[in-house]
Amino acid sequence: MSDPRLRLIRNFSIVAHIDHGKSTLADRLLEITHTLPPQQMKAQVLDDMDLEREKGITIKSHAIAMEYTAKSGDHYQLNLIDTPGHVDFTYEVSRSLAACEGAVLVVDASQGIEAQTLSNYLLAREQGLTVVGAINKVDLQVARPDDAALEIEHVTKIPAEHVLRISAKTGLGVEDLLEQIIAEIPPPSGDPDAPLRALIFDSKFDQYRGVVALVRVVDGRIAPGDAIRFLSTGKIYEVTEVGRLRLKLDPLPALTAGQVGYVVAGVKSVGEARVGDTIAAAVAHDLVPLPGFREVKPMVFSGLYPIESDQYESLKEALGKLVLNDASLIYEPETSVALGFGFRCGFLGLLHMEIVQERLRREYQIELIATTPSVEFKVLLESGELKVVDNPSQMPPAQTIAVIEEPYVLAHVLTPGEYLGNIMKLCQDRRGIFVGLEYLEEKRARVGYRLPLAEIVLDFYDRLKSVSRGYASLDYEYDGDREGDMVKLDILLNGETVDALSTIVHRDKAYTWGADLCAKLKELIPKQMFQVAIQAAIGSKIIARETQGAMRKNVTAKCYGGDITRKRKLLEKQKEGKRRMKQIGTVEVPQEAFLAVLKVER
Repeated sequence: MSDPRLRLIRNFSIVAHIDHGKSTLADRLLEITHTLPPQQMKAQVLDDMDLEREKGITIKSHAIAMEYTAKSGDHYQLNLIDTPGHVDFTYEVSRSLAACEGAVLVVDASQGIEAQTLSNYLLAREQGLTVVGAINKVDLQVARPDDAALEIEHVTKIPAEHVLRISAKTGLGVEDLLEQIIAEIPPPSGDPDAPLRALIFDSKFDQYRGVVALVRVVDGRIAPGDAIRFLSTGKIYEVTEVGRLRLKLDPLPALTAGQVGYVVAGVKSVGEARVGDTIAAAVAHDLVPLPGFREVKPMVFSGLYPIESDQYESLKEALGKLVLNDASLIYEPETSVALGFGFRCGFLGLLHMEIVQERLRREYQIELIATTPSVEFKVLLESGELKVVDNPSQMPPAQTIAVIEEPYVLAHVLTPGEYLGNIMKLCQDRRGIFVGLEYLEEKRARVGYRLPLAEIVLDFYDRLKSVSRGYASLDYEYDGDREGDMVKLDILLNGETVDALSTIVHRDKAYTWGADLCAKLKELIPKQMFQVAIQAAIGSKIIARETQGAMRKNVTAKCYGGDITRKRKLLEKQKEGKRRMKQIGTVEVPQEAFLAVLKVER
């Protein structure tokens, strides 16, 4: 039973697929509750990064406090915790949901339920949240609100007639949605008189104040001057400021149970105020941490190298600044014979990788080359030692390896029925293991596969979109490691291994992969004065080869008449010269060649 002091608080979040109108709905809620003056309003007001506005996605969770007087006359305090919509940030979504009592499930009237909507709904249900359904974009001519309502009923058991029809763009039905949120979502449970426990659902770095931790106070109260402890690290800090979240931080004398706000305590890096951690009073012992905390593990690894080698220091500084704000990004220095000095970085997924690279280019003006994304393999050696390999250059010699395990994901694809065959073929080609198939309605199916992460990491999403004409949507989660017949594929130029072009692939695909790559490199590597052998090898066994011919000079042009042996002598002399040149010559590999690895048809 919740405390009567918490009766007028509602904490909720909006869950939806990318582009289903979540940020636009947040804009309308801010307008209706007069949280921001009209001159501060703009589209996607909570998405403050240029990248977010451009791609139309939420990358970082946002939270904002609103005041609303309901039709009953009661004055409510509403806390909207916006969540990222992409599969890479599922853990952040789960922590944001843990800070709420309810969620608004928004579905696009023209597209119906998508994979991400479904996965976020299941996350919300796992956390025990009350779900309020809403169908957005009903003002579109192609809207099918009744079909979408039936889909929602089928998946969530919310009666179709109980699902609100709204248009976040025009504001139609948004006020009714607010009333429904107040009526259906319960007030927070928690005890204002118990010892302090607060959940960190996000944190950001402020260069003047250190880390600003966004928290939901579950029990007790927190005020400036309090000594607090982060339960996962055991570190103790003194609180300097607390407050609620508007577009800017709005200081308050204290935060009490049920409230959402921010805490500043002079923490130096985001890694110390981890998402999902529990804040407790420093003096309280034997407190049970709030459930659900886990270390965020990078899943995809790639080498980042500056195109201009003198930008190495700038890249190092830029990564240092990004890590202050993004605890899930990890990096360590590495060198490559072909690319010089750079960093091996770990990301949550491909979108996360793309965003980090884009931010480095835009915010720090660093032009980058990224090596082929790879995943973490567990390699058990004959000696019994276990090595974790996230870079092809670290792969031990084949004869010393007993078993290689690769990470798998459980992927669910939502698709219109007519593309089901194409999608199942794509998953089979990528070594998928069929899990199950269910129809959400007559024409839409949800198919499940266990897939190796290494097969998803390059171009799976693009291929999925192309075989389904853009209608299919994908959601996946880590599903443990399985044994796989993986080999290291090396590319040799004139017998010299080019480390940046090495990849780890499945043995069955190594031949085609090697042959395609050699053919691609032959197109991209300019002709030299000598012949260049481009080879793909597994260990000492060459599996594919292309030969780039030498640029020739007609040395017999000055030879007229006389015996054929004169011509032969000149040609032999030229041949000898080219042989010597080949021994000491180096092959210039253009930047496009490294990018070619990413574009090889799998």
